[in-house]
Amino acid sequence: MKHFLILIFLLLMLSIVSCDPRKVTDEFHSLKGSTWNADSLQTFQFPVFRKDQYHNIYFNVRNDRSYPFSNLWLFVAIENPLGETRKDTIQLILADPSGNWLGKGFSGIYTHRALYMQNVYFPDPGNYSIRIGHGMRPSLLKGITDIGIRVEKIN
Repeated sequence: MKHFLILIFLLLMLSIVSCDPRKVTDEFHSLKGSTWNADSLQTFQFPVFRKDQYHNIYFNVRNDRSYPFSNLWLFVAIENPLGETRKDTIQLILADPSGNWLGKGFSGIYTHRALYMQNVYFPDPGNYSIRIGHGMRPSLLKGITDIGIRVEKIN
């Protein structure tokens, strides 16, 4: 009986900790061999249910120590349910001028979360997609291990 109560307690704690009521999506795509080809667009989809809800959009990047640059240029396209696309080019700063990585690090992998858009209004309910490609000079970009997005509702 004691083991059963401990199991119930652990499951309850896990369900409380894993709940994130603001999250619409929080997803990573792993890049095979920590190499990102310029032709390889990473596509993320997420639903929007309410017209009166505002959102924040974040980009998540994981790099390893072999990444040779301090920044990362991204080409971004957001497509709404009607097929209309908005394109953008942004720069993420991954390291300071002395070469120290700015993200949270663990065993040589650094995770960066950068706010892309704040208080975004999506006028059309439905499925949206975000396509991300890199805009760096080498077409085969080494040292990027994962690319992701987080879309969250604003209360």
